[in-house]
Amino acid sequence: MIDLRDMAQGEQQVGKFQRLQPLGILFSIAGLALFAYFVYKVGAGEIVDGIKKLGIGFLLVLLISSTRLLVRSIAWTLCFEPPYRLRFLDALKAVVIGEALSSLIPLGILISGTAKAILVRNRVPFMVGLSAVAIENIFYSLSIAIFITCGTLAFLYAFHLPDIWMTTSYIALGIVAASTIFGYIVIHRGWRFSSYIAEGLYRRGFLKKLLETGREDIRQAEDRVYGFYRHNRQKCIPLILLELCFHGAGVLEIYVILSFISDTPPTLLTAFILEVVNRLITVVFKLIPFLFGVDEAGTGNMMRVLNFEIETGVTLAIIRKGRIIFWTSIGVLLLMRRGFSLKEIAEESESANQAMAKHQSRSPLSASEM
Repeated sequence: MIDLRDMAQGEQQVGKFQRLQPLGILFSIAGLALFAYFVYKVGAGEIVDGIKKLGIGFLLVLLISSTRLLVRSIAWTLCFEPPYRLRFLDALKAVVIGEALSSLIPLGILISGTAKAILVRNRVPFMVGLSAVAIENIFYSLSIAIFITCGTLAFLYAFHLPDIWMTTSYIALGIVAASTIFGYIVIHRGWRFSSYIAEGLYRRGFLKKLLETGREDIRQAEDRVYGFYRHNRQKCIPLILLELCFHGAGVLEIYVILSFISDTPPTLLTAFILEVVNRLITVVFKLIPFLFGVDEAGTGNMMRVLNFEIETGVTLAIIRKGRIIFWTSIGVLLLMRRGFSLKEIAEESESANQAMAKHQSRSPLSASEM
């Protein structure tokens, strides 16, 4: 069951992309400047030496990173409800292209989901694909929360911090754990908790401009999550496990790279903490293409906390950037083979949404099956 109003999300994403492009370009320039600074600070020679140590090991890095694309593609195929299904190979191609768009251009994350749905619309209706993307992203976001929580616990276990920091961290973890449990109860019971609060705030005049359309987005998100959970409970655990495998592959990737380039033998705990830091950087700075500068800064400084050289951290970030560039190149080639350009995807997404909006004006807004 899919809400016809889901199509509006693609149109909103395109609009946001166009309005925020100048900001994205500004962030990109700042990221490149920060990247150049860290390369200069560490020394290009040190970085090149580290990359040479990896050598043929880069093929192993690519093999490990490929599992991340595989598990997210499988997770996406699980988010389709009968009678619709998406073949794994079609999902994989769309995911690779979507990730390429997200990494390659400023604010690409705002259109990558819509692009995935467009690329598989010859297999499933656009709205069905877009809704499945949204559901998969929800499970991915939940896995990030779990992963970061576990990483914080690991960091507290591995390092002695001042009492005030320990207390603050445990309080934060308690809040996250309580929120997760409460969230599960809300979804399990089907409580319209978020939309109830949003509607109440709107009626009382709070955040009126934001909630003018925002409360409808919240209601749609609730419909999507509750509907999927109600009809597909048996898929929820496999989906979470698949998303956690994505993060596990990242931990293994860091461990392998450090085993090649670092004079200090790494541990899985070290790799785990570094991947958590990388997830945080990715979430906060995804607007910057390839995470230029911010990844080197974050990873390099965390390496010092973990008793490694900052040069090792910067080299690690650059090697992982090389992996991203490789898969981005594959995504661009796949996109060209399909005869698409970024502009065409954005325009086609907007046209599809406008067509659905016209249909919507002549149809009831209740959920209906395509």
